[in-house]
Amino acid sequence: MVRITDVREITKPISSPIRNAYIDFTKMTTSLVAVVTDAKVDGRAVVGYGFNSNGRYGQGGLIRERFAPRLLEADPKNLLNDAGENLDPHRAWGAMMQNEKPGGHGERSVAVGTLDMAIWDATAKIARKPLFRLLAERHGVTANSKVFVYAAGGYYYPGKDLQALRKEMRSYLDRGYSVVKMKIGGADLTEDRRRIEAVLDEIGKDAQLAVDANGRFDLETAIAYAKMLRDYPLFWYEEAGDPLDYALQAALAEFYPGPMATGENLFSHQDARNLLRYGGMRPDRDWLQFDCALSYGLCEYERTLQELKIAGWSSSRCIPHGGHQMSLNIAAGLGLGGNESYPDLFQPYGGFPDGVKVENSIITMPELPGIGFEGKTDLIKVMHELAQ
Repeated sequence: MVRITDVREITKPISSPIRNAYIDFTKMTTSLVAVVTDAKVDGRAVVGYGFNSNGRYGQGGLIRERFAPRLLEADPKNLLNDAGENLDPHRAWGAMMQNEKPGGHGERSVAVGTLDMAIWDATAKIARKPLFRLLAERHGVTANSKVFVYAAGGYYYPGKDLQALRKEMRSYLDRGYSVVKMKIGGADLTEDRRRIEAVLDEIGKDAQLAVDANGRFDLETAIAYAKMLRDYPLFWYEEAGDPLDYALQAALAEFYPGPMATGENLFSHQDARNLLRYGGMRPDRDWLQFDCALSYGLCEYERTLQELKIAGWSSSRCIPHGGHQMSLNIAAGLGLGGNESYPDLFQPYGGFPDGVKVENSIITMPELPGIGFEGKTDLIKVMHELAQ
């Protein structure tokens, strides 16, 4: 019988002197966790790893005080699948959420999502399969090892002029990306227009540009930007206003006919359902960016995808935020539209396993057990230090 024997957490810095329209990242942290089991593969105990996405701080307190103890105190039999030979992530999720009230989808969604990532990593490793193939088998679909990815960057940075911004975007094209993203809203509209035009001039017809306001704007400002942005052939206009201001998002559609994107700061399937009901999102062109690591994990993401189906949306309209391998596996296994990528930022947590190349914004999933962390040298080194 497989048992979880230990849960370890450490808060690690992912600080960087960059900023978007709302926050700077000089003191940003993440929680890194290891879920240790007594299962053996090739003579070694299986350890699942997880971490929370950038943009939310580490949740060590919640993990250590509430959610990890519930896993360790649960009857091991109640965390197993029906056959009794592997963990059941949904049952583990249920154990973590014991004595939690409905609602309250705040920072606890990040703590649970971080542990959920590690549990799925361990589960797939025990099954000796890549997570994306395990997911496809469980859902009765065909895995697609080819995944669309785009390069996210274009942050505000001390002393970063237009030439530096152009150089950054050109570097993404040189590395195989055909869609790039930049931040807006951290300067005034006139300056942001200059930044956008500089990037569009640099990338020409070789790539498309998406812009991200990180929820900065009130309705008046969001509309003013929409009127400016609709002059350009953008891939999308992202998160113009507060993520829970569905009325703002719905009103914006009247002024911006192009694709819009939002959802990274919604943390439950109920939030996702409300966005689809009241946010005016258009299933023929808009994009949904729910991030499993920030929203209770893959177990909750599966419930979110069910809400999309009920609302008449395709899972292919999801391109998750976060730039991590967990969402990459979900995209390949469950037919999402792609995944975000941070080629230069938030290392060692972002990016792909060693040797994975981007070609025309497509990567091929490596056949690595679990999420594939072991294939990324700089990341697995940090993870192994936690598990020792």
